[in-house]
Amino acid sequence: MTSTQKWPEQGWAFLQLLLVASFSQSEEIICKRRGDPENPQLSKNGDIILGGMFSFHSSWKDRKDNYMQKPLPLQCTSLNFREFQFAQAMRFAIEEINNSSDLLPGVSLGYKMYDTCGSIARGIKVALALVNGNEIVSAVSGAPCTRPASVQTILGETSSSPCMAISTVIGPFYIPMISHFATCACLSDKTKYPSFLRTIPSDYYQSRALAYLVKYFGWTWVGAIRTNDDYGNNGMATFTETAQQLGICLEYSVSFFRTDPYEKIQKIIEIIKASTSKVIIAFLSHMDMDVLINKLSIHGLTGYQWVGSESWISDSQIAKMDIHHILDGAIGLSIPKAHVTGLKEFILDVKSLNSSNNELFTEFWETLFSCKFKELNSTAENQRECTGHEDMTGVQNSFTDMSLMSIFNNVYKGVYAVAHALHNILSCNETCNKNVQLDPFMILQRILKIYFKTKEGDEVYFDENGDPAAKYEIINWQPRKNSIVEFVTVGLYDASLSPDKQLILQSNSLIWESNSKQVPVSVCSEKCPPGTRKVLQKGRPVCCYDCIRCADGEISNITDSVTCVRCLPEFWPNENKDACIKKEAVFLSYEEIMGALLTAASLFGTCMTTGVALIFFKYRKTPIVRANNSELSFLLLFSLTLCFLCSLTFIGQPSEWSCMLRHTAFGITFVLCISCVLGKTMVVLVAFRATRPGSNVMKWFGPAQQRLCVTGFTLIQVFICVIWLTISPPFPFKNFKEFKDKITLECALGSVVGYWAVLGYIGLLSLLCFIFAFLARKLPDNFNEAKFITFSMLIFCAVWITFIPAYVSSPGKFSVAVEIFAILASSFGLLICIFFPKCYIILLKPERNTKKNIMGKGAP
Repeated sequence: MTSTQKWPEQGWAFLQLLLVASFSQSEEIICKRRGDPENPQLSKNGDIILGGMFSFHSSWKDRKDNYMQKPLPLQCTSLNFREFQFAQAMRFAIEEINNSSDLLPGVSLGYKMYDTCGSIARGIKVALALVNGNEIVSAVSGAPCTRPASVQTILGETSSSPCMAISTVIGPFYIPMISHFATCACLSDKTKYPSFLRTIPSDYYQSRALAYLVKYFGWTWVGAIRTNDDYGNNGMATFTETAQQLGICLEYSVSFFRTDPYEKIQKIIEIIKASTSKVIIAFLSHMDMDVLINKLSIHGLTGYQWVGSESWISDSQIAKMDIHHILDGAIGLSIPKAHVTGLKEFILDVKSLNSSNNELFTEFWETLFSCKFKELNSTAENQRECTGHEDMTGVQNSFTDMSLMSIFNNVYKGVYAVAHALHNILSCNETCNKNVQLDPFMILQRILKIYFKTKEGDEVYFDENGDPAAKYEIINWQPRKNSIVEFVTVGLYDASLSPDKQLILQSNSLIWESNSKQVPVSVCSEKCPPGTRKVLQKGRPVCCYDCIRCADGEISNITDSVTCVRCLPEFWPNENKDACIKKEAVFLSYEEIMGALLTAASLFGTCMTTGVALIFFKYRKTPIVRANNSELSFLLLFSLTLCFLCSLTFIGQPSEWSCMLRHTAFGITFVLCISCVLGKTMVVLVAFRATRPGSNVMKWFGPAQQRLCVTGFTLIQVFICVIWLTISPPFPFKNFKEFKDKITLECALGSVVGYWAVLGYIGLLSLLCFIFAFLARKLPDNFNEAKFITFSMLIFCAVWITFIPAYVSSPGKFSVAVEIFAILASSFGLLICIFFPKCYIILLKPERNTKKNIMGKGAP
C-alpha cells in the first residue's frame, strides 16, 4: 500500500515525539514525556493491550508555522470510512478471541487505536504514545526512568511510508508491528525493519507478476504512472527491472502525489496524449487514483488499456467515480477474495464504535448518515438533524461497501497471529500462566514461527522476512448494464509455484478497453517475422527497431530474431528465408537440353565413324584404302570411336569411378588417336623418301614398327595415367562456391599436375604430328594425305588451345560441357579432314580410285 502524505511542518513534530526524562525539583523523581498527551480514539481495557494505528482521516489542514510559538496540534480532515472498516475488523477479531475458550482462555485482550491522519510525523508520535503510554510515572530516587512497553504489538499502518518511519523508531526495541496493507518490498529488509511483519504479500512479487502479465499479452511498449512515495517508487523500480529482463520497454514513467499542484497532473496527461503506447501501468494508491481519474474524466482520455496494482484495481469506489468508462477493461492484481463469518455484520454495527471519544464518533455518525446533531449545529436549518438512532438500512457509501473484505481479513489474521503467539508464550491449555513477563522480542520470535488456520481455512504463517505467501487474483473490469462494473476473476498468480505454473489465465473471458474482445496491441515496432532480424533504432529503447531481411545464405525461423543463422553448406534459404532447404544438385545430365545435345553429337560422331569404318572395310581392296597403311586407318577409326564415346563419361552425376574413367579414357584414347595420325604422317614422309634411288628407309618403318610406335606412344600415356590415379586420382566433389543456391557436382582433378601432364602429352604429340604433316604437305601425289592431316591438326590444335581459357573461366557444369565440346570438335575435325575426302572418292568418284591416279601417273 502507499504512503499517504509528506512530512508536514518539520521540526516541531520531531521535537514533540522525543521522549525525554524531565525531573522535578522535589525529592521524588517524576518521569513524564514532553509535549501534549495523545489519547486513543478507540480503546478497551484488557489483560494484554494491542495497539492499532489507522488513518481515520486521510488528510489535514495545511498551515505555516513561524516557530515563534508552540505549533497547534494537527487538524485532521477528510474522514476515511475504509480505515473505520479496518478498525472494526481488529475489534471483531479481539472480541472473537476474548469469547473463545480455545485461544487464550482466561486472558482478555484490549486495544488502543489511534488516528494518524495519514501523516508520517503523527504516526511516529502516536506509535511512541502506544509504546510509552501517557501516564505520569513516579520512580524511586536513583532508579532508571524505564518500564515495560504499554502495548505488546502494534497493528497497522495501512500505508508503506508511515510503516517505514514507525518501524525505524520501534524496530530497535523489537516491538512487533503487523501491517495489513503496506506492500513495499523495502519493508522485507530485516536489517532496517527488524520487527516489521505483514499479512499482505510484498510488492516484490506483485511488481514481478505485473511484468509477467504484461509480457503474457505481448505488450512491449508501455507507459507507467506511480505514486510518488515508497509504495509507488519501490514497486515501479522492481517492475522496471523485471520488465527489462523480459524485453518490455517503458515509453515514459511519471510520478505524482495527490497533493501536487494541478499543473503537474496536467503535464502527465499531456505526456499520455503524446505517447504511442496504448497500455498504462498504474502503480497508484487508491487515493491518488481518485485524483487522477477525476482529471482524466475532464479530458475524456479513453482508448487506453490500464493495468493496475492491488491498491485500486478492486476498489468499487473508484469504479463508481469512473463515469466516463476510462478504466473499462482494466486488468490487474488483487488480494484473493476472502470471507470472514460475522465480520460484515459486526462492521455495520456502528453503534459499537461509540466510545469515550465522542468527537470522532459524532463526526463519523454525521458523515455516515449525512445529518447534524442539534447541539452542535443549532443554526443549520436545511440539514437533517441526527437523532442517534439512525438505521443502516438503505445506506450506500464506502462504509457499507464490502469489496475490501480480503484486506479486512488481513487485519483479522494479524490479530490472530499475535493471539497464537501469546497463547504459546503463556503456555495456555485450559488456563494461561499470567505470571509470565511478556517481552516484545519474545513475542516477535513466536509470531515468526506460528502456523495456524483460521476458521475459514486460511493458512497463516510468515517467512524469514515477515512476509506471507504471495498469491494474487487477476481481476478484469467488465462493464455491465446501468454503468455497473463487475470485478471478474480471470486468473491466478501464485509465486510459490514453479515459474511455468505461477501465472494461470482464462484469456477467453477477458474484456478489454472500449468493451473489446480483441487483445490490444502496444508495441514500439511490429514483430519482425521469420526471415528477418531486429536492428535497433539509434538512440531509442531496445523495443524500437527495424526489421532487416536476412542476408544471402542466412535464415531466422523465429519471430523477433536478433540474429540470422547461416545455413549449412549443403542447404540454402527458401524464398521467405525462414527455413534452410537442401540445395539443388547441379551437374551435366542427360535430361537437360545441353546434355542431350552433346549426347546426340557424341552418338552421331560414333555412328559416322562406324559408317566410315564400314565403307573402308567394304572397299578395303581398293587403292585409296590400301594406300598409306590401311591398318593404321582402321586403328584410327577405332580410336575416334572411343573418343566420341568417352565424352559420354563426362555426362551424368559424378561418381568415384566415373571421375577416374572420364579423364583417363579421354587421355588414352586421344593419345591412341594422335599416335595413329602421327604414324600415318610418318609413313607419308618415309614412303616418299623411300622412292629415292638407294633408299632403304621403308624397312625401318614397316607395319611392325608402325604398330610398335603407336603402342609405345600410347603406353607412355597409360603410364602417366597410372601414376596420376595412384598418387592423387580424380574424385567426386561438391562445389559450394560456384553458385550460392546450388551445389555443383563435379570431378575434382586430384593432382592438377597429373591432369595437365595428360593434356601436355596429347599437345606434344599433336605438335609433332602437325610438324610432320606440314613438312609432307608438298610431296608429289594426287592424293597427298599429309595435306588433310595438316588441316585436321590445325583444327585440333586450335580447338585445344581455345579450350584452356574457356575451361578455366567456365563455371560448374559448363566447364564439363566445354571439355566435351573440345573432345567432339577435335574428333569431328580428324574424322572429317582425314576420312571424308577418301569417302568422297570411294562413293562419288570411283573412277579416281585407281593406283595410277593415286600415284599421279593418270590424267586427273
